Amino acid sequence: MRIITFNKLREIKNQLPEGSIHVIADKLNLSVQTVRNYFGGTNYDAGENMGLHIEPGPDGGYVTLDDSKILDMAQEILENSK
Repeated sequence: MRIITFNKLREIKNQLPEGSIHVIADKLNLSVQTVRNYFGGTNYDAGENMGLHIEPGPDGGYVTLDDSKILDMAQEILENSK
């Protein structure tokens, strides 16, 4: 389990190089929309909820992630793109 602010989660998603969402989805055998939902998207008709729980608070609120695998991959992609 991991806790991060919603704004920080969106900031990480917005910094990812183009195509990164597709790379993460392919590596984890998930739909692209499921990965987008992980980063705050809400299209549950085309994707699943991946254990993201948002609580009100500063900086967009606090997000509790049941599994940080997607976030870890995103951060690794950012590190490797520097």
